[in-house]
Amino acid sequence: MIAPDLIRGNFIFMHMADALLSPAVGGLFWCASAAVIALSCRKLSAEDQPSRAPLMGMMGAFVFAAQMINFSIPATGSSGHLAGGLLLSILLGPYAAFVTMASILTLQALFFADGGLLALGCNIFNIGFWACFVAYPFIYRPILGANPSRRRALIAAIFAGVAALQLGALSVVLETYFSGVSALPLRPFLWAMQPIHLAIGLVEGMITAAVVSLLWQARPDVQLAQPVLSRKRRIATLGAVGCAALLLAMVVSNYASAKPDGLEYSIKRIAGAHELPTRPGKLHAAFTRAQKAIAFLPDYAFPASRDKADASQTKTSSGNAVAGLTGAALTLALVAMLGVALRKRRVPGVQG
Repeated sequence: MIAPDLIRGNFIFMHMADALLSPAVGGLFWCASAAVIALSCRKLSAEDQPSRAPLMGMMGAFVFAAQMINFSIPATGSSGHLAGGLLLSILLGPYAAFVTMASILTLQALFFADGGLLALGCNIFNIGFWACFVAYPFIYRPILGANPSRRRALIAAIFAGVAALQLGALSVVLETYFSGVSALPLRPFLWAMQPIHLAIGLVEGMITAAVVSLLWQARPDVQLAQPVLSRKRRIATLGAVGCAALLLAMVVSNYASAKPDGLEYSIKRIAGAHELPTRPGKLHAAFTRAQKAIAFLPDYAFPASRDKADASQTKTSSGNAVAGLTGAALTLALVAMLGVALRKRRVPGVQG
């Protein structure tokens, strides 16, 4: 049986826990995500856009903070939050967005026990790949067209946001089914996951469009994913994003919905409880031990508070604020350093 603490707190949006996956499926998607990361890094290193590194870091911090804020889905008893892959793609381009999203999810799994370590490859693929390399280039950009406007951006963001979440939710279902380690049947799980993530996707698209609209004046080319800014605009944009990330992480996150997210909601509908039959095995146990040893703010709360019997008491305002600030700072540092490291270095004396 899956222990309750392996289920609760590990299913924000579509962050899968290790208990849903077999080593074969988990390992396969580790390899797939690593290959896409390597390709993205290669593409980024072939470019020379100095302004992108700090913007990658700031946007990574913003998305980390935004993912902590669950919003209620009316008439469902569920909640969702901004995934961020589409927003990052619009602002940074798909390759930088994927690297940024992979960094966010890795930090969440390692230090906050949000999503399993075995499941990390699946989570990166489900949340990052579909948004960055399918929804953005094949849905958002064509709808936006050659003459973008706020109205077209809203329509494009909604359609692309829905598509990204539907594909991500479908991936979760198929990965769980082919793993064969849980008691979740394919058809009921599919019918539970897709409708709720349709609703979440609609909100995701509207939030994405709103953020893009707010940044439009500071950066008129925002919808074209061309992060080449004048110094003045770059400072204004980074300042605005940084302030928003701090506000989300330290204040707004304390008012997030406590309702179960889309994945947890779907599992409850089928199983009726947080515990599901599975065969964890030695590898699952090893990943669990490693995660417990590394995560210093599990479930974005102080570890001592997780001993309380009432699940609604596991998060405190101070724990949320510390976790949000710490996570945003770690994301900013890691992603910005990656952005700098991946910049193309010109040979001295050679003019570009």
